[in-house]
Amino acid sequence: MAASGILLLLALAARFLLDAPVVADSLLVVAALVAGSDIARRAVAGLLRRDVTIELLVTVAAVGAVAIGEVWEAAAVTFLFTFGAFLEARSLVRTRRALGALLDLTPDTATVLRDGREEVVSPFEVAVGDTVIVKPGGRIPVDGEVVSGQAAVDESSITGEPLPVDRNVGDGVYTGTISHGALRVRATGVGADTTLARIIRRVEEAQEAKAPSQRFIERFARVYTPAMMLLSAVVFAATRDAHVALTLLVISCPGALVIATPVAVVAGIGRAARRGILLKGGEHLERAGHLSAVVFDKTGTLTTGRPVLTEVIALHPALVAARAPARDPNAARDDVLRWAASAEMGSEHPLARPILEASSGAGPLPYPERFESFTGLGVRATVEGRHVIVGSIALLSELGVPSTVDAARAIATLQEQGRTAVAVAVDGVTIGVLGIRDTLRESARPAIAALRALGIRRLVMLTGDASGTAAAIASEAGIDEVHAELLPDAKLGFIERLQREGEVVAMVGDGVNDAPALAAADVGVAMGAAGTRVALETAPVALMTDDLGKLAEAVRLARTTRRVIGQNVAIALVTVAGLLAGVLAGEVHMAGGMLVHQASVLLVIANALRLTRG
Repeated sequence: MAASGILLLLALAARFLLDAPVVADSLLVVAALVAGSDIARRAVAGLLRRDVTIELLVTVAAVGAVAIGEVWEAAAVTFLFTFGAFLEARSLVRTRRALGALLDLTPDTATVLRDGREEVVSPFEVAVGDTVIVKPGGRIPVDGEVVSGQAAVDESSITGEPLPVDRNVGDGVYTGTISHGALRVRATGVGADTTLARIIRRVEEAQEAKAPSQRFIERFARVYTPAMMLLSAVVFAATRDAHVALTLLVISCPGALVIATPVAVVAGIGRAARRGILLKGGEHLERAGHLSAVVFDKTGTLTTGRPVLTEVIALHPALVAARAPARDPNAARDDVLRWAASAEMGSEHPLARPILEASSGAGPLPYPERFESFTGLGVRATVEGRHVIVGSIALLSELGVPSTVDAARAIATLQEQGRTAVAVAVDGVTIGVLGIRDTLRESARPAIAALRALGIRRLVMLTGDASGTAAAIASEAGIDEVHAELLPDAKLGFIERLQREGEVVAMVGDGVNDAPALAAADVGVAMGAAGTRVALETAPVALMTDDLGKLAEAVRLARTTRRVIGQNVAIALVTVAGLLAGVLAGEVHMAGGMLVHQASVLLVIANALRLTRG
């Protein structure tokens, strides 16, 4: 590009300053050869692939211009095409800056504790299980678990969240994040097996993937280009004006049209990545812009997935341990909780954790002598010689504990309030009921309101939980349509039913559970994907944090990207149509037409670059 430009300037000097037209024409031919050789090479490569490319139009036009003595036109056309490609490439670099910024996050070195000594190595030399020392202000070089120290960690590069988060012993940390404190981290993911590396791979693949509109335009261009060559031949046959025919070839190049979609998609995906939203490709970005229904899983999606004990109801204080007299209801409730927590000490069920956490301040608990778990129902244990059952009323009935009116009433009340009710029985008597609730995420209600404001017609919650609990959570979140007590197959069936009704459906879950429904949806969205290999590798859309507000942000970005694509296509088509009309009217010549054409390409790129802001 530089060489042909210099040759053009020398040719102009020879013609107008030295009055040496032969030298000028020679320089112009050389300029056309310098700029056009690579264009011609790519045109031939396209023909060998049976692909009629834009480069072929320019090559034919340049050769034809030289043949009819229009060497200035040939040199100008090839230079402008090369110059436009140069500016296009430079501009496209800006749309990929999100990827470059991610690559820059990887530290050059890591300090590892080996044999009691600190050793500075490459991050790729760190082994899983090594202890890595992170100093205040340093970037963490591995994925790992904090084994000592406490720090506020800036995770914005991974999650898109601007505020640092506190990380203590036992918490996970990610490569490329900045620690504002001293930490020692046991490496669990190193080198290419880190969250940051998986994000980089995801963004690379997404920016290379083609959107449906891009594939359509490429198919259109394959038909359009030969059609323009045929039109040029017809015009030459009708007018015998080679200059007009060749000019038609130049100005009909669909460069702006071909680049209209990919440049916008790459820019949109890059901006989303900076905001903690990973998209698997342009196809999913476009689909997200068409959403008409969003379906949410409940547990771990709308709720935190960390249930807490909210109520302890003592039904028969006189029947619990002697240290809980009937006149002291607090002591009776404490004793119900003590029996329940002791029985749950051997359980791995999610509801065991809130019971044990609630009893943590009551002193040491007796460990059960015997323990038995009933999947999905509860547990049975022997504690201090007493037979304790903690679980559903169905389990108590199955194990021979008679139901009571008080227990049934308490359970019904808790379920109406959206609680999961757990009965506690000791020696065949139901002594109390526990109310456990999975709390709504702070971001859930604002996110639902934001989606509704965007015009999403149907917002639905699907859950396997009881109807009362589901209705309470849905009401709190602002969701009107709830379907409870569903198995995974039923959730899948509901997604398919919505699609048959003409809805474009997003399913939001944790990326692991409800996999069939996530796969069947038009857009599957994984929540809290940071550090989750399955979500990052398989989910079409992955929100790096548990902030549901990112979903509305993704929809807005998708719609903006669609608008930009539409604007770019309009710019390209209007430019080509105007140039065609100008050529046929005799008002547009070859070099000027190429200049306007390349200006339209740059305008399309500049329009797409707006997506990189923010």
